Amino acid sequence: MYDWISALEAEPLSDDRIRFDTRDPARQALDGTVVTPLVQFGVLDVTGIDAEKFLQGQASTQLALVDGDFAPLTVFCTPKGRMLANAQLLRVAEEHYRLIMHRDLVDSLAEHLRKFAVFYKVELATRQDLALIGLVGQEAGALAEVRLGVAPPSIWHQSGDAETQLLAHPGPRQRLLALLPASRATEIWRRLVDQATPVDNAVWCLHDIQAGLAWLTAQHRDALLPQMINWEALGGISFKKGCYTGQEVVARAHFRGQVKRRTMRGQLEGAVLPEIGCPVVDSREKSVGEVLAAERDAYDQAEVLVVMSTKEDMGPLSVAGQKLKLLKLPYPVERLDPETLATL
Repeated sequence: MYDWISALEAEPLSDDRIRFDTRDPARQALDGTVVTPLVQFGVLDVTGIDAEKFLQGQASTQLALVDGDFAPLTVFCTPKGRMLANAQLLRVAEEHYRLIMHRDLVDSLAEHLRKFAVFYKVELATRQDLALIGLVGQEAGALAEVRLGVAPPSIWHQSGDAETQLLAHPGPRQRLLALLPASRATEIWRRLVDQATPVDNAVWCLHDIQAGLAWLTAQHRDALLPQMINWEALGGISFKKGCYTGQEVVARAHFRGQVKRRTMRGQLEGAVLPEIGCPVVDSREKSVGEVLAAERDAYDQAEVLVVMSTKEDMGPLSVAGQKLKLLKLPYPVERLDPETLATL
């Protein structure tokens, strides 16, 4: 747990979970504005004169688009096209790029990239000295502008400067992710909680689920193609750029329509919150998928993202002994080029 977190009136549940004594936190995000420490995320910086060239050969996005305004999703794969990590990529300054991903994958991705970095003039650094704070709700944008002095950007874009960046993520309510030096985090937090309610970071994770946005964890590292988490539908894959590690497999799966599993959104009829990796089973108890993420919503029901077979008419489905009701994703499962998204 990061040092600045220990100063908060919260209970750390694990390295990537934190809880506040706030009643109905998910409801608070629907009715007002909330703030939460995003301890589930970690940061990897790539710097040096070859940083753009280096990342162009490893990431699924077109680096020329990452211009300090557009901050796209991206993914890093094995030569077989399996994901090692998915991330949001932003440019902090000239020759300085920053990746935000699940904290459990930062070190392993850095170790993987260092095998290629020796051929470039770049440096990789995991950033333990940065704080990530999330704002969710009706007044998130106004609060960020007043308390952080940064105007909110549009979704998958960035604003701010080399010290403080503000990113906008999709969801049922406005969501902003602030990235700043940990040395300023306590001061900024106090400013924000004057007008926003502190809540568990599970609230942010719930909104990820409702946005159909799956962040890879160590449970599924080197196991899934990017399309299995709908990454091309979220603008996280450029099919117009040159080669990158795993590109041939990812492109073949797209153009030949060989994706047999997809991420779907659902709700469980029961009180049990399943663990990541918990199987989705059909009426014959045959596994047809597994859980990527699960959180309780404002009505104390479990909402989930599951990666599962695209076969139709599989009959009743269940997770952890509870009926699974599939819900509509908030986006069409079709290709969205980041080149198009950059202009929105």
